[in-house]
Amino acid sequence: MSGPTVPVRIPTPLRSYTGASQVEAMGSTVIEVLDDLDRQFPGLKFRLIDEQGRLRKHMRIFVNTDVAIGLDQGLGPADTVTLMQALSGG
Repeated sequence: MSGPTVPVRIPTPLRSYTGASQVEAMGSTVIEVLDDLDRQFPGLKFRLIDEQGRLRKHMRIFVNTDVAIGLDQGLGPADTVTLMQALSGG
């Protein structure tokens, strides 16, 4: 795996995988970062991506302050990735 190492902010419901609110992952695209996260924290990627390789409906991924335009969005060394989980309920 190549690409920059970027900080990744982890939402509270997924911290049981990482044990931290922020971790580092390597990749030049969003999906490469998710692959590296799954290598470091097995099972995390499945909570974000479904069996068809699509982002789960209740998840959002931000690059800096903008919603990622796709899993193949490029990343640079100054970028930060934030994983967000939508809240539901009544």
